Amino acid sequence: MTTTVERAQYSDRVPIRSIILRPDGGSGLAGQHARVGGWVKTGRKADKDAFAFLELNDGSCAGNLQIIVEADKGDLGQLVLTGACLQVDGVLKLPPDGKKQKVELQVEKVIHVGVVDASKYPLPKTRLPLELLRDYVHLRARTNTMGAVARIRDELSYATKRFFHERGFRYVNTPNITTSDCEGAGEMFQVTTLISEAEKLEKNLIKNPPPSEVDVESAKLIIKQRGNDVAQLKSAKASKQEIGIAVAELQKAKENVLKMEERSKLQPGIPQKDGKIDYSQDFFARQAFLTVSGQLQLESYACALSTVYTFGPTFRAEKSHTSRHLAEFWMVEPEMAFAELEHDMDCAEDYVKFMCQWLLDHCMEDMKFFADKIDKSCIDRITMSAKTPFARITYTEAVELLTDAVKNGKKFENHVEWGIDLASEHERYLTEVKFQKPVIVYNYPKEIKAFYMRLNDDSKTVAAMDVLVPKVGELIGGSQREERYDVMLSRMKEMGLPIEPYEWYLDLRRYGTVKHCGFGLGFERMVQFATGLDNIKDCMPFPRSAGRADL
Repeated sequence: MTTTVERAQYSDRVPIRSIILRPDGGSGLAGQHARVGGWVKTGRKADKDAFAFLELNDGSCAGNLQIIVEADKGDLGQLVLTGACLQVDGVLKLPPDGKKQKVELQVEKVIHVGVVDASKYPLPKTRLPLELLRDYVHLRARTNTMGAVARIRDELSYATKRFFHERGFRYVNTPNITTSDCEGAGEMFQVTTLISEAEKLEKNLIKNPPPSEVDVESAKLIIKQRGNDVAQLKSAKASKQEIGIAVAELQKAKENVLKMEERSKLQPGIPQKDGKIDYSQDFFARQAFLTVSGQLQLESYACALSTVYTFGPTFRAEKSHTSRHLAEFWMVEPEMAFAELEHDMDCAEDYVKFMCQWLLDHCMEDMKFFADKIDKSCIDRITMSAKTPFARITYTEAVELLTDAVKNGKKFENHVEWGIDLASEHERYLTEVKFQKPVIVYNYPKEIKAFYMRLNDDSKTVAAMDVLVPKVGELIGGSQREERYDVMLSRMKEMGLPIEPYEWYLDLRRYGTVKHCGFGLGFERMVQFATGLDNIKDCMPFPRSAGRADL
């Protein structure tokens, strides 16, 4: 452990975490000079306004550094306001005995003050409800809760990349704009320029109305006149220069008529063909959407590089206002060739365990914050998930367990029978009551799963699996992919999917097909699982949902 302060690599400041998160709480740095910067959490004047105590936070950790500023160093009235930004030079010193903090900073010079209007600043010293904070999405990262969420997300993101890199997976950037519906649900955001182009055209036609038939006919008469002029010059054996000028005028008249005829055909509104929207005139010359998953495209790389993954934003145009839904969310999606459902479940379990252990090893300060303020069981939950083997049961066994629970008096809002898609309450019963740990359910009815999942030998179920965890329910959904061309084609027809947009996907089965599998983890759900937050909108820096797209 060093006895000197550690500056940020690209700044003169010393990150607060490098002071207060030392094993000694920073006491070993007493006597050292440091420049720190951050935002005032709380401040108060003392000793008849002779000096002020400020709690400063720079976001590098959950904890604050107490700084002491004397009145001759700056305007204490501005410095004590919650939300003010300060950068100061000072000396670290030991506080008086009995104080909670192990070290504090005696300010020698105030370098910078970012003032705040206390009458308008929306974040008070006291805690605001998380729902209200969503109205100030541009400022809420300054709160203790959202700052901790940001650090947890960052660590989980790094852990994800490390997990897959250490196991030989290659990272692939899949497109955000797609012409395929991976889920087959149709709840996709459409990407089009037809509307903006139609609005632009309408304004243009109002400002510059299209030519009438009379205008076009008059322009054609000019062509005839220019043609006669050329003929007369040739008959009179005029010079090449004179004839050339006349020919150029004739050509110009012809081009003008072509433009007028083209413009006279313009109609306001979105282009139509055979009574339907003409997407051939759209930007991509076909219908395009924001992706709901990178899986289909990722499979093409798995069938070449063997083990790959993607990690990026996905979108779902589901008009839901529940605490479980976002319109934009991040997915971690690995794909593995030469692998089957058992391998898929092994990888998913190892990945969740790795992330849980990572949080325990690297994020304990923030996890303790969530345990204290949000969910007392969150540390126990991820500890159990990191250390305990997951239960594995078939879908049929899961339904039997739920049915037995109903017989014994358990009441569910959603009816339980074979063939249903398990609801969140069913998933949480299995993980929180029956097994009291994560559960992997596999071999689901084919009717409730996507077309690309491998049909089992019973022709009733598919090789699908979901990882269910306490607090959240479904955390991961995955499957062995259908590698048999004829079976996949039959499934697509059975589900009424158009074949043409998926011809490229079928090519992966036509040319060098291979058994392969993969899964998708909802990243915000992993954050929710770790932190215990009730609403998934608080697990995303800038949440998008039905009716809300702030910033």
